[in-house]
Amino acid sequence: MTPGWSIVIPAFNEARRLPSFRDTVVAYFEGRDELYEVIVVDDGSTDGTSAIVDTRQVTAVRVLRLQRNAGKGAAVRAGMLATRGAYRLFADADGATPIEELKRLEPALMAGADVVIGSRALVDSGVSVTVRRLRVVADRMFNWLVARAGLEGVADSQCSFKAFTAAAAGRLFEPHATRGFGFDVELLMLAKWHGFKVAEVAVNWVDKPGSKVGVFKTGPGMFWEIVRARLRMVRR
Repeated sequence: MTPGWSIVIPAFNEARRLPSFRDTVVAYFEGRDELYEVIVVDDGSTDGTSAIVDTRQVTAVRVLRLQRNAGKGAAVRAGMLATRGAYRLFADADGATPIEELKRLEPALMAGADVVIGSRALVDSGVSVTVRRLRVVADRMFNWLVARAGLEGVADSQCSFKAFTAAAAGRLFEPHATRGFGFDVELLMLAKWHGFKVAEVAVNWVDKPGSKVGVFKTGPGMFWEIVRARLRMVRR
């Protein structure tokens, strides 16, 4: 039978943070009493991330191991291409966006959207976003750059809580080439190029300690990923 939902969790050295989020995801879908699957993509971890995902306890959970660290974009792509669900979501292993926020994305999918992206930038009285001031400034600068690259109208391209119909996921992730943290931008550029209906929905989000994304650590690399993604889209 086809699962209703497939959840992809990319994980690189997440042995400490992953178990709690995995358990929360499993409990959430068990409570919904529907067929689902969770794919944890171990992106070449060296801390035993795969070992702590005990798939014997919950058959709906499986691990996809990449031999070496390929980058978040590559990990999400590998997981998405392995999914079988009618609807498919990827989310960070730290649980910055609680899995319960899926209920905010589902109405847009049911209304006909092909892609629904969680947003930390949209204003909603029922949503709380806890974030460091430096990250707010960095995100605003990044989204300004993304708009200049041809992705206007998206308030927050980088929130790692995005849902897709099965058809859209297949069309978007097959040709997707960005391997690092800037992968979301190419993903949304491809959605625009294909003419998919994209909806953006405000979600609760908490800036978790231990983030692998930083202004100086990953910012320059993400900039060049955007440039290369834009060039690929021009060639298309």
